[in-house]
Amino acid sequence: MVFFFWSILAIILYTYVGYAMLLLILIKAKRYYTNSLGRKNIIEQPLPTCALIIAAYNEEYIIHQKIANTLSLKYPDRKLKIYIVADGSTDNTVRHIEEYPQIRLLYQPIRKGKVAAINRAMKIIDSEIVVFTDANTFLNEDALVNLAYHFSDNQVGGVAGEKRIYIPEKAEASSAGEGLYWKYESKLKQWDSELFSTIGAAGELFSIRRKLYEEVPQNTILDDFVISMRIAQKGYKITYEPNAYAVESSSLNVHEELKRKIRIAAGGIQSILALRSMLNPIKYPMLSFQFISHRVLRWTITPFLLILFFFINLMLLRITTVWIYQYLFIIQVLFYGLATLGLGFEKRKLKIKIAFVPYYFCVMNYAILAGIVKFSRNQQNSLWEKVIRKEKEKILYKR
Repeated sequence: MVFFFWSILAIILYTYVGYAMLLLILIKAKRYYTNSLGRKNIIEQPLPTCALIIAAYNEEYIIHQKIANTLSLKYPDRKLKIYIVADGSTDNTVRHIEEYPQIRLLYQPIRKGKVAAINRAMKIIDSEIVVFTDANTFLNEDALVNLAYHFSDNQVGGVAGEKRIYIPEKAEASSAGEGLYWKYESKLKQWDSELFSTIGAAGELFSIRRKLYEEVPQNTILDDFVISMRIAQKGYKITYEPNAYAVESSSLNVHEELKRKIRIAAGGIQSILALRSMLNPIKYPMLSFQFISHRVLRWTITPFLLILFFFINLMLLRITTVWIYQYLFIIQVLFYGLATLGLGFEKRKLKIKIAFVPYYFCVMNYAILAGIVKFSRNQQNSLWEKVIRKEKEKILYKR
């Protein structure tokens, strides 16, 4: 029991803290080594031709702002083509898009999901690079240029932009927790990229070489993750560019965020199964290490280990008086107690920040457990269930 206790604690700490610390140590060592040899600079080349694909479904409330933001992006006009795929939209989204002759509208009345729409769009695109983004996010004006310059390196197959959450000054748990999570996740992606390759790209903003695109199955839940990792499997690097970012408002509340997290968790299990060959450290030594450390542990066993750890700790209290087990149990009780307070504060719309992190952490891990159950019962399809978000007009052009 003692062995299992410390083994479980080691896995939990490694998943949430240890991997980040190990990454930092490895990249500092790499920086020292590369500095001693001299850094290799990317050769400046003319910008490649670029296709920007915007996925939109019933976005009439935001589409004018999205198009205005898109048309303000810096990129040579003769090299940029903008596509909006609005398949299945039943509101005024299509009519609004038709007001802009600069935009190439792709539309069919039947909604088959984002993956089917992307697969259809990619068949007509002949640009050198393709940038994917969502209708409910706004990009900084240099985003496309900052993504594109990485492709002067022939080893780069894709570039992931940064996702940022607009956090109001008086943020509740849904906003503050989501914002803190993405700051941490962004730093991990940046370090992953510097060490070897970013593990997955966020659909809010990422780019790939057109020639490397493989059609993904229509039932794929996390299309962005699978598309980018298939390119990494071919031996290309997925790099990370924090100066190309997409800003979106946070979920309206934790209930809305939970819907999104459960879907992502179900997609995570599906992605691991689809990319299971990446678990082979002999074939993919560094990629496998990063994939398991950054994604697989978090999406599979660690949420279960958190529960098991609590009860093993409780049992150890009954058979030993060693002080370390008492302190660790007290820390857990305090942490989950704060999370419970966070739930109460959220319901009463109170802004008590000390409970934000424990509450959001527990919500995330509950979502993973629920997502695993949902996937195992085949209850999660690839069609997005819209998440209600806070007012988006407040984040337009926030840079």
